[in-house]
Amino acid sequence: PHLGQGGHAYLQEWLWWAGLLCMGVGEAANFAAYAFAPATLVTPLGALSVLVSAVLSSTFLHEQLNVHGKIGCILSILGSTVMVIHAPQEEEVSSLESMAEKLKDPGFIVFAVCVLVSSLLLIFVAGPRYGQSNVLVYVLVCSAIGSLSVSCVKGLGIALKELFSGKPVLKEPLGWVLLVCLVICISVQINYLNKALDIFNTSVVTPVYYVLFTTAVMMCSAILFKEWQHMVLDNIIGTISGFLTIVSGIFLLHAFRDMPFTPDLLPLFLQQGRTDLHASWRSADKHQSCQHQPLLPSEDKGSHSTEEEEAESV
Repeated sequence: PHLGQGGHAYLQEWLWWAGLLCMGVGEAANFAAYAFAPATLVTPLGALSVLVSAVLSSTFLHEQLNVHGKIGCILSILGSTVMVIHAPQEEEVSSLESMAEKLKDPGFIVFAVCVLVSSLLLIFVAGPRYGQSNVLVYVLVCSAIGSLSVSCVKGLGIALKELFSGKPVLKEPLGWVLLVCLVICISVQINYLNKALDIFNTSVVTPVYYVLFTTAVMMCSAILFKEWQHMVLDNIIGTISGFLTIVSGIFLLHAFRDMPFTPDLLPLFLQQGRTDLHASWRSADKHQSCQHQPLLPSEDKGSHSTEEEEAESV
């Protein structure tokens, strides 16, 4: 009874607080994962949260999960498994000093400048013109800024590990700079993601945002942490294949969410009975294809009629 009224009555519901607590635990675990595993592995596996939410909503909220959604879930699991098997190994970053050295790398500086300039152009130039009609404008802003936020999370994870080991991390300015940058990046992400979700359908925004965000994070992580530098060709192909498999699963799960799967969507030969199917197979050897039979007599009739008309006119 309290839903959809725009008030704050939900604060009195224990279920809402339980959900908020679970979300906090999940984000804390995701934050910790970036401190111990490559971002190229952690970020694509975020697709599993989409998969779990789809299954749970189908179970507890009685939302329909059609055949496309089930195939998408299976593809997401298979792609995640392939990515875990072929996960890249990043260069060891054990302290804020080594993190600072990596942030000074010319390749990462060029990448960060390109991200900031392109984001400003998208916000102030492309946004007012095409933001209401093209889903890529605001989603690209979220994805580009999100790649930098993941780098900040990675650095803060290293700072927390040093803090728990007893090192004077609080006196180093890099940790505070990363924290401020993370707050700014997340604020921009939330703002423009909400804009995209307000204008466009969720089934369109979610797969596009996942693909662009994950691609940007993988590019940033490869430049900053050199994750792809020592990978053999088999692992590179496996990582890319797993990522594309996850993308296909997410697309099927969301793009066809509201499409009911009826027998009319099946191919014609699957709609017919077995007897009709066997009969068509037997007649295929003796006669021409059923698709061409109606065309041939009409063409012959048309040619004969034109010849008769020419003869009468003569």
